[in-house]
Amino acid sequence: MKSRVKYILAGLLLALALVALWQVQSVADRLRQNEEQKVRLWASAIGQRNQLATATQQFFQAATLDEQRKMRLYTDILQAMGDPGQDADLSFSLRYVNYIVDSARTPIIITTSRDSIISVPRELAGRKLEGALLREFSANPPFTYNVYGMQMTLYYRESEYYTHLRQVLEGITQSFLADIVQNSLLVPAVILDSSRTSVLAYGNIEPSQIERFDFGNDPVEVLLPSGVPCYVYYSSTPLLRSLRWVPVLYVFIALAIVAVAYLLLQTARKAEQNSIWVGLAKETAHQLGTPLSSLSGWVEYLRGKEFTPEYASEVGKDVDRLATIAQRFSKIGAVPELREADVRQATIDAVGYLRSRSPRRIEFNVAFPEGETFVAPLNSHLFQWVIENLCKNAIDAMEGSGTVSIVASQDARKIYIDVSDTGRGMSPSVQRKVFESGFTTKTRGWGLGLPLARRIVNQYHRGRLFLKYSVPGQGSCFRIVLKK
Repeated sequence: MKSRVKYILAGLLLALALVALWQVQSVADRLRQNEEQKVRLWASAIGQRNQLATATQQFFQAATLDEQRKMRLYTDILQAMGDPGQDADLSFSLRYVNYIVDSARTPIIITTSRDSIISVPRELAGRKLEGALLREFSANPPFTYNVYGMQMTLYYRESEYYTHLRQVLEGITQSFLADIVQNSLLVPAVILDSSRTSVLAYGNIEPSQIERFDFGNDPVEVLLPSGVPCYVYYSSTPLLRSLRWVPVLYVFIALAIVAVAYLLLQTARKAEQNSIWVGLAKETAHQLGTPLSSLSGWVEYLRGKEFTPEYASEVGKDVDRLATIAQRFSKIGAVPELREADVRQATIDAVGYLRSRSPRRIEFNVAFPEGETFVAPLNSHLFQWVIENLCKNAIDAMEGSGTVSIVASQDARKIYIDVSDTGRGMSPSVQRKVFESGFTTKTRGWGLGLPLARRIVNQYHRGRLFLKYSVPGQGSCFRIVLKK
């Protein structure tokens, strides 16, 4: 039931995590699509502004030609009026041209050959055309004509209407690239030339980041006012880039929650097991105290009677055995004291007690390499308990007939003890549960032998106890690893 609840909770947590990830990814996709649509609309608006700038440039080119034609017509009429052979009445034409010039508010200066101003405007009459005034009226080519044999030169400047309009529209043209890169969308953008090799401008990005800019996206082509195309590359905004990490953050949070929940469950489970072990150990030690004192008195009494000494010796062994059990259980609830001890001797003592109390068809083979010393920090009482539990499980697995082998080896840092049998072995499902508290394949048993042995080796001796192998029908092997 508990395992089913854990699986249900894990499934719900996984489902919630997947829903959260899907929701965040969906929001990020919608933002990305919305951002791309805005960039496309923005690029389209930039293109329309480019068309406006191009039309403006064409308009001023046509206006310049129109003013040149007006000035040419004006000088032709003036020259014709000074020609004695000209019979036509040109007064109307002159008045018409003057009207056109005045209505367009085109500034005009007429000079003699000596560059003295003699005509429009009257406030400049008598001055020479030089310096800043000459530069101001030299933007357009002058026109030369003769009036009554005197050479005259007409200088003109752009119409005041055109000048005002140009100042307004030139501000739009000059800010063309700046408006592309410094856009209100805060989209990082880089503009390349028509060859896509040189950077014309960039915005919302540091200069050091241009080399790492992603130029793999499809650019937006924009025509400059000069008619030359350029290519606008853009990337995601900082907000969208930060959203990409949200799923990773969600996964990290989910994993952290799972890890914390798992650790809490494991801690609670271990605390429960520890309380069980401590209670069992202390209760057993308490229960064994009374018969121990009684048996000790009977041993002394029997030694003074006419009984065979072997009986008293065997009873003494059992008394010693009970004392050992009491010491073992009393140490379970506390931190045992480890001392440098001979692993070989502790193993032989544990096997020696079992050999005389096991079925006759059970053989024990203890193999330690000759000439080598096996010394490690041990609590001998607890270590012998581990050997006894492994041997007892092996005897039960062989069903009263077979061989228990204990083979030792070592390297520079560790001692290895393999306890194997020729029993029935274990299936894979049993192998996974063999160290679980309360799990047993016997009709009578607590399922505490192997978990207790593993606790003694792993926690008290800082070593390892694990199932090395188990083959159904051939036997099993457990390995003890002790640090020197």
